[in-house]
Amino acid sequence: MLKKLKFKKPDTKNSFVTYGLLLVTFAIVKILFEAGKLSYMIKDLLVPLCVYAILAVSLNLTVGILGELSLGQAGFMCVGAYSGALFSNLLEEAIPQVLIRFPLAMIVGGICAAIFGILIGIPVLRLRGDYLAIVTLAFGEIIKNIFASVYLGLDANGFHVSMKTASDLNMDLDGEMLINGALGLNGTPRDSNFTIAFIVLFITTIVAYNFVNSRTGRAVMSIRDNRIASESVGINVTKYKLITFALTAFFAGVAGSLYSHNFSTLQASKFDYNLSILVLVFVVLGGIGSIRGSIVASILLTLIPELLRGSIGKYRMLIYAVILIVMMIVNNGDYFINLKEKISVKFSSKFKKTKKEVV
Repeated sequence: MLKKLKFKKPDTKNSFVTYGLLLVTFAIVKILFEAGKLSYMIKDLLVPLCVYAILAVSLNLTVGILGELSLGQAGFMCVGAYSGALFSNLLEEAIPQVLIRFPLAMIVGGICAAIFGILIGIPVLRLRGDYLAIVTLAFGEIIKNIFASVYLGLDANGFHVSMKTASDLNMDLDGEMLINGALGLNGTPRDSNFTIAFIVLFITTIVAYNFVNSRTGRAVMSIRDNRIASESVGINVTKYKLITFALTAFFAGVAGSLYSHNFSTLQASKFDYNLSILVLVFVVLGGIGSIRGSIVASILLTLIPELLRGSIGKYRMLIYAVILIVMMIVNNGDYFINLKEKISVKFSSKFKKTKKEVV
């Protein structure tokens, strides 16, 4: 007789723990912010912290869940930042309500980045390992250099585009310069704040956990574990890879739009390969495949260099490097992984015992 198959239920407890920690952290930071207990440096970092956390969570879907090494986050973020900022600049007078215009700008930035993700993913996702990482890294550099070379203007005759100089646009005297080459894009409304950034991070986390626990997520993880076996049971490998890659690009574009509305000036030079590698460091040190670990690592590794800047000075990067090594050993060493599993098992068993006693 055939045995009835038992499928593993989605781990929802882990996701709700993450949601709870995020809400508690937000409440604490908000109370300190309203009480004036945060320094100007920390206040300025609140939105970038959420942006980096969104980038890390979205990249973990490709690196941790799909198992493919991608270094194109900076390119997707650049697309989302410019498209979202252009949307706000062009429709600032038509849509004066910030709570309507800004979410639309983030959605536009995410959709534009997702379109680029699909277009790049169709040929690129046929590659694996280091080859995929090199091609996505090259894509990010190409996107950055294209935006740094574009001159875009608007007058009564419509849009004018040039890849040479601003004088080649041939605009009217009353024309408006939207993108000024390497000088970037100016005049973006500063609609970003910590509350909106946290809401976007919270939504990103919910989507990431639901994606992992969904049927699509299980298909993606089966591709990661054994591609040949997945194909043999009828899983469309290309389809699920594109879905994951597009979702990663979408949230990177949303993060880029959130980032661009935090500054009045936007330059393409900020989205270089160092940013992509930095986000990958967040994912690796937080634990590949761990959504919560990506959030914690992105916040800690962004705060630590800034907190050490005034107290230690020139030695801060040395201490930062030591912290990176320690985190790498703790999060990826077999001994520490087993130790964390034992602690979690003991904690959960004690929690169940106390719960039974209370009942």
